[in-house]
Amino acid sequence: MLIPPSWPGLSRPSTSLLPSSRLLVDARDKPGHDGLHKMSALHLRPYRPEDEAASIDLWHRTWQQAYPQIDFAARLDWWRERWRKDLVPKAQIVVAEQDGALTGFVTIDGDGYLDQLVVDPDHWGSDAAKLLVDAAKRLSPSGITLLVNKDNARAIRFYERNGFVHEGSDVNPTSGRPVLKMTWKA
Repeated sequence: MLIPPSWPGLSRPSTSLLPSSRLLVDARDKPGHDGLHKMSALHLRPYRPEDEAASIDLWHRTWQQAYPQIDFAARLDWWRERWRKDLVPKAQIVVAEQDGALTGFVTIDGDGYLDQLVVDPDHWGSDAAKLLVDAAKRLSPSGITLLVNKDNARAIRFYERNGFVHEGSDVNPTSGRPVLKMTWKA
């Protein structure tokens, strides 16, 4: 696993991803919330090897929710190998935790390519995705590129709201699905 000795661009205390960092997210609008006006801490930190199983499970559940017609359980071995060989050694990974559970992660490589932004479906609509993208922006201040499935309107709207612009179309070499290339520049 590659964890950089320092987190460039994260020197401001309010945006630090050090293990003691806490970001508060309002829980009132979350499904199943009991109606009390309480705050739940969302903690961002660097990925650790012991996060692998939870990360892969989260990836599986999230993509299965987004694309129920695809059997992602059949892809778990492929994903595990890709995670271990392509993402962990080459990307900085920031995870989000809430109430002790992994709720999301973002991967950003040294070239500014955001390969994965995954947030637990129970936390869609919370600040988790925005906070993870903001962390990726701090880790890659010169810019970010990503590919998003063209039929993932929710994700496209999210990236547009967070400063990403359309840069063209392509086809995902693995899935064969049409994708939209998006970029963000500071």
